[in-house]
Amino acid sequence: MRFIIYGAGGVGGTIGARLHQQGNEVVLIARGEHARVLQEHGLQLVAPEGTAVLQLPVVTRPDALEYSSRDVVLLCMKSQHTVAALEDLERASAADAAIVCAQNGVANERMTLRRFARTYGMLVNLPAVHLAPGEVLTHARGRGGILDAGCFPGGVDETVVTLTDALDGAGFSAQPDPAVMRKKYAKLLMNLGNALQAATEMAEGATQIARQLRAEGLACYQAAGIDCASLEETRSRHEGVYELVELPGRPRGGGSSWQSVVRGTGNIESDYLNGEIVLLGRMHGVPTPANLVCQQLAWKMVSEGLPVGHFSVPGVNQLIEAAKSPS
Repeated sequence: MRFIIYGAGGVGGTIGARLHQQGNEVVLIARGEHARVLQEHGLQLVAPEGTAVLQLPVVTRPDALEYSSRDVVLLCMKSQHTVAALEDLERASAADAAIVCAQNGVANERMTLRRFARTYGMLVNLPAVHLAPGEVLTHARGRGGILDAGCFPGGVDETVVTLTDALDGAGFSAQPDPAVMRKKYAKLLMNLGNALQAATEMAEGATQIARQLRAEGLACYQAAGIDCASLEETRSRHEGVYELVELPGRPRGGGSSWQSVVRGTGNIESDYLNGEIVLLGRMHGVPTPANLVCQQLAWKMVSEGLPVGHFSVPGVNQLIEAAKSPS
């Protein structure tokens, strides 16, 4: 099995590095300055056990590779880049490869299955940061993260078993799960606070807004008949897997949306996180004012180049109240 990591940022870089360290065949697909630094200087993995510089094969386009049924492509880019990535894989004749959505949100699997028969979902709970070219940081001590996987829309096959065995051997906690999307819908509820974190840096009072985001999500799931792992299941799965630690001189900062704003990427994942709940709400008649406001604020931040923490919690609450009123 060859592992092709498409999107070698915090999550993809960490997964690729750990697999490589255990002797697996790994290729990274990266872009821009990050790709240049990876090719010229290697991947610097900063972890609780120390720093390693790893020389991995790196290409800048999917069509630089030839694909076969032994290839597993892990999509590790953010959801707003998935369609372009899938189109590039189509042009590269990767139809025989297994495509694994190692991403937040629940829309990527549907986008992928339109194009690739061998589509898989992966729960990603992996605390990693990518802010500088050629460097990824992981703050997990113990197992490096949770990477459960299954076929999409459901089931387990030989590819899933081989993949999770390799990830488990590389230091992650990875289990085959025929209903992995239940876990991904639960993870989506956690990720609804990503834009809020970027907008307010979770200043006093933001936790109450986060509760509203989750309550709207659960109401939409109920209306849509979507099954989701419970809090008890999620806590049980996480118990004892890893602990978050600080790296000397490298504060962790925030999650994926926070990182997008800090890096000034000009795009953000909120349409596939808060926007997923807004979509469900509109389809099933469930009000989602808090998620709508967070979706809009995220785009305002990246389109206007606003810094993290630009919005006050009282200001966000005012916008949510205004969104509850008919226009």
